[in-house]
Amino acid sequence: MEFVKEFAIFLQESSAIKFGNFKLSSGKDSAYYVDLRLVPSFPHQFRKMVKYLQNAISESIGLESFDCIASVPTSGLVIASALAIETVKPLVYIRQKPKEYGTSSLIEGKIKKGTKVLLVDDVGTTGQSIIKAVKALKEAKMIVTDAFVIINRLEGARELLATEGVRLHEITDVIKISNMLYNEKLLDDQTFDRIKKQMSHI
Repeated sequence: MEFVKEFAIFLQESSAIKFGNFKLSSGKDSAYYVDLRLVPSFPHQFRKMVKYLQNAISESIGLESFDCIASVPTSGLVIASALAIETVKPLVYIRQKPKEYGTSSLIEGKIKKGTKVLLVDDVGTTGQSIIKAVKALKEAKMIVTDAFVIINRLEGARELLATEGVRLHEITDVIKISNMLYNEKLLDDQTFDRIKKQMSHI
């Protein structure tokens, strides 16, 4: 839990999480914005995050329970690449749309039927991009039962992935981060109330 608290403070100090008024790619309004693409610019924190992710995977499902790591570009791919190096596991990634040249493949990397794949992304929101990746992997006859994200925004990703028989795990979520920042006096009452209100409408 100590890492999660330190990580939450780091996210705010580095502006990887911002509070205010934001329009999301889904078109929704949000009281906060998460951008984990900033984290690799801070190598010590990035390495801590990846090692914590590795330990969480090891404790919850076991590193021997999968043969390969898969990710959704772009921000999730940076995390998955570092994780693949740490765990010495093969890495593949799923494109948002097939290449318009060469093999026209949706999955980049060496794929083999029956391979057990762990899916990794940076943030879980509605789960739409992760579910596309799950379906692409299943079409390639690969096996996916678990996905890991660093932050769960708690906006339906877990429920959506469950429809495909995939469990979603996270290092932390928006409620835990905002609670920690509020307790550390790094989040004011008004912003904290807005986040709680936003989460209650989901």
